[in-house]
Amino acid sequence: MSEITGQESGQPEMRSDMTGAKALWATLAAHGVSTVFGYPGGAIMPVYDALTYYPEVRHILARHEQGAIHAAEGWAKATGEIGVCIATSGPGATNLVTGLADAMMDNVPLLAITGNVARHLMGTDAFQEADITGITLPITKHNYVVTDPDMLPTIIAEAIRIARSGRPGPVLVDIPKDVQLAVFKGELAAPHAKPEPVAPRPEALEAALALLKTARKPVLMVGGGSQGASKEITEFARAWQIPTITTLMGLGAFPASDPLWLGMPGMHGSVAANHAISQSDVLVGFGLRFDDRVTGRVKDFAPNAQIIHIDLDAAEIGKIVRAHLPVKSDAALAAVAMTADAVPFDLPEWQAQLDDWKTRGEHPTTWGAAQAVRQVVARLKPDDILTTDVGQHQMLAAQLARFEKPRRWLTSGGLGTMGFGFPAGLGAAMAEPGVVSMVIAGDGGFQMTAQELATLTKYDIRNVKICIINNSYLGMVRQWQELFHEKRYSEVYLGDSNPDFIKLADAYNIRGWRADNSADLESAIDAWLAHDGSALLEVVVPNEHGVFPMVPAGAALYEMIESEPVKVPTTEAGK
Repeated sequence: MSEITGQESGQPEMRSDMTGAKALWATLAAHGVSTVFGYPGGAIMPVYDALTYYPEVRHILARHEQGAIHAAEGWAKATGEIGVCIATSGPGATNLVTGLADAMMDNVPLLAITGNVARHLMGTDAFQEADITGITLPITKHNYVVTDPDMLPTIIAEAIRIARSGRPGPVLVDIPKDVQLAVFKGELAAPHAKPEPVAPRPEALEAALALLKTARKPVLMVGGGSQGASKEITEFARAWQIPTITTLMGLGAFPASDPLWLGMPGMHGSVAANHAISQSDVLVGFGLRFDDRVTGRVKDFAPNAQIIHIDLDAAEIGKIVRAHLPVKSDAALAAVAMTADAVPFDLPEWQAQLDDWKTRGEHPTTWGAAQAVRQVVARLKPDDILTTDVGQHQMLAAQLARFEKPRRWLTSGGLGTMGFGFPAGLGAAMAEPGVVSMVIAGDGGFQMTAQELATLTKYDIRNVKICIINNSYLGMVRQWQELFHEKRYSEVYLGDSNPDFIKLADAYNIRGWRADNSADLESAIDAWLAHDGSALLEVVVPNEHGVFPMVPAGAALYEMIESEPVKVPTTEAGK
């Protein structure tokens, strides 16, 4: 936490009616912030009063602070620009905690602004007081409490710079109520210049190229930190003709239609990706953390490979997986530098092995979540955005969707936040109103933020298409209980208390369709997508199916379960 106080005297005064709250909005507008998501309350009320003087900034009233911050994340993930959310003190601020942790894990540039009790009340356990800067210290890049109103624009400008620069992430600014009300006598702060990207050191680059040229089983892994370097990394992969894997957060950074693409690695990764990693001799990683869901049993991850790890954040290099050649660099600059000296690989035996692996691990064609997700994502156009919640549907969408462009796939990766998908899709839809923002959610996760249907209606957002995969269970937990807990299905059944999702949508004046068998699904999808406005599709599926391939906890990637035995459900709807 930083506490900034004081300012040099002698600066010209602003107009007499300028307050700290007005200075906040003037600074946000000067930094190009056009849309903020929030929810008012007592300790942030002066900021909301001042908003009426700044019509150039659009405020979106969510129905819960968690909905507001996930919508801001969706905006940021889709655009690459900063997302902004606002909440009051106490419970309003603490309701942002999950979104802040999510943004920190997934490197989302985010500015969270919270109100707090007046300065003289801080530390007294006043009504709706919370030490939000102390609470969020581990889950933000930086945070501030503003104790001098004249420093507020400087702090906001610095917070935006920190959130955007280097490895992006969330920054929180906490503003006591009396600071918002105080007369502002300082100067508005101009936006910071964008920092120059970090280039690779020549000696590190030379060593990496020399090692790469020795490869006979090369593999490229592309992570979420490469979304802004998609063009450069794609050119690098094609110049070298190197087989390419995109992580869950890297999907879209390399086009799925390219013959070099092997799919996603890790716990629910493709057979080709996981076996390629396990047998590679040189592995190049761009902008990824090698987290546990990607590596499986760490000591057996890429056991025969020399690893070149390229990342902007030096703290990530070698943190989990040993990097034989660490390269601290901006992903785009490193890719360009390594493309200039490319020597295309011609490795027919390796390619034949990869082609064989690509044919394995197919999903069953029987009616179930996999077939439903396959048919839904097949309708996506290249510019459309796909947002998911967390669970079986998320992994199926990651396996089955095909992304040609970056920032078209929005999901909660590191934190695995249920309730993320719908509000994030809503935020993305507002950022890009000209494309379809498709949301795939489970019946469990959707209910965590379903109240944002009101936001959809209030602002007449017309490009959100919500698909609920309803298997009446917390499906991923159920899958683990089936496989590893002797089918003791403890507290995962939702079917006896789920709402009628079509009636729920209708209550918010949103059209809905339902399909509970393969014959009706296509026509339901047609009607859902053709509807002029946002709409909801519920697909009722059996609950017996799992998501495969799957690497069990503690296993190596090459020990994955490639497919599940064929199961015969009691009925198509799994009742």
